[in-house]
Amino acid sequence: MPLQSALSLDVGPEAANQVPACCSARYNLALLAFFGFFLLYALRVNLSVALVDMVEPNTSLAKNTTSNVCPEHSSTINVPRNTTGKKYSWDADTQGWILGSFFYGYIITQIPGGYLASKIGGKLLLGFGIFGTSVFTLLTPLAADLGVGYLIAVRALEGLGEGVTFPAMHSMWSSWAPPLERSKLLSISYAGAQLGTVVSLPLSGLICYYMNWVYVFYIFGALGVLWFFFWMWLVSDKPETHKSISRTEREYILSSLKDQLTTQKSVPWRPILESLPLWAIVVAHFSYNWTFYTLLTLLPTYMKEILRFDAQENGFLSALPYFGCWLCIILSGQIADHLREKQNFSTVCVRKCFTLIGMIGPAVFLVAAGFIGCNYELAVAFVTISTTLGGFCTSGYSINHLDIAPSYAGILLGITNSFATIPGMVGPVIAKNLTHNNTVGEWQTVFYIAASINLFGAIFFALFASGEVQDWAVSGYHFHRN
Repeated sequence: MPLQSALSLDVGPEAANQVPACCSARYNLALLAFFGFFLLYALRVNLSVALVDMVEPNTSLAKNTTSNVCPEHSSTINVPRNTTGKKYSWDADTQGWILGSFFYGYIITQIPGGYLASKIGGKLLLGFGIFGTSVFTLLTPLAADLGVGYLIAVRALEGLGEGVTFPAMHSMWSSWAPPLERSKLLSISYAGAQLGTVVSLPLSGLICYYMNWVYVFYIFGALGVLWFFFWMWLVSDKPETHKSISRTEREYILSSLKDQLTTQKSVPWRPILESLPLWAIVVAHFSYNWTFYTLLTLLPTYMKEILRFDAQENGFLSALPYFGCWLCIILSGQIADHLREKQNFSTVCVRKCFTLIGMIGPAVFLVAAGFIGCNYELAVAFVTISTTLGGFCTSGYSINHLDIAPSYAGILLGITNSFATIPGMVGPVIAKNLTHNNTVGEWQTVFYIAASINLFGAIFFALFASGEVQDWAVSGYHFHRN
């Protein structure tokens, strides 16, 4: 229920109206971060598209496991295409290692990334994380030519670079985001990830089709390097060191955060690891990602092998779910802060409600996907609605780290994202083991498992989450509610 959300600040909500958002330093940071995460996800998913053109057709799966339950919907269109790209004889297992190697690098740098960001600042870490990923992307064609081992190593190194980015961004927002603008600012910056997926999936396909698969890596890699120079030139770690921030905006940000940040140098690792509100985020993040990766990697397979409709043949249908999620992230961020600032809803109430919507909604539509018969239009609708509703979680558990411990938000995100990377590594493997015969019943089991995990995560978060700065997160703490 709505609770009073009075801040222990000298500057109340009315002060925010005196510090315009347009052309402000904090919203410029959000916009640059938006483009950074846009490129980051473009760099992440481009290999999934390019790999189709990199592999010789006869080295894919040896046996055809497509079900005959539904009639064939897809039709092959014979259009002249570029065929100059080099092909490699990689079997299905090798392709799996290539695609999975990113996550093995990604999981390693989550917690170190958060710790380093708290020590040296998020600007350099985020900047060089994306720069490094871009450079290794540019080297991908060369690595593929040298051998599969080199390609796997380059993808793992890309994962290492991307692993520091989200903790670094969270660490920066701990110094830049006024409490009543957190949902808006973070939703803008992180929404770039979804839009990057929306644009890069069909665009990578077009580049492969009309040019050559190597240009997928050259184009996105070069854009990442270009972004790095703008980031280093225009961004500052803190409002105090920003070159062009107005005095009014600087004072507004600093005064709104003055009772929420700590000056202690050492990281209180034991209180962090014993914090139940943190574990509520861990469980929610893990559970959400299990369903997210099920939707990302398995529903297209279900549609192709059971419904016999290949969504990848239509770039619009492939991108539609992520476009819906991007739109939901932007809108839900505005709604969340409106509820907190104008309607006096407490932070914990908003975070719990948005997490429940963003996790139970996808679970329901995921289960429903197993009972749609051969209606592939309904399958596209369900996956779009499911992925779209998941966007509510960005203003739910996803930014709750900043509510409970702004000073250690980067470290907390590193911890939760480490656990949340596991579903991307093991979820598809478990699902594949459950669907050997590709029957509808086997796929329903996969969807039930994912939905149950999501439901558990939503309930756990609703029971144990907090919207208040924790005792261990500030020095001289006297109860501050945001």
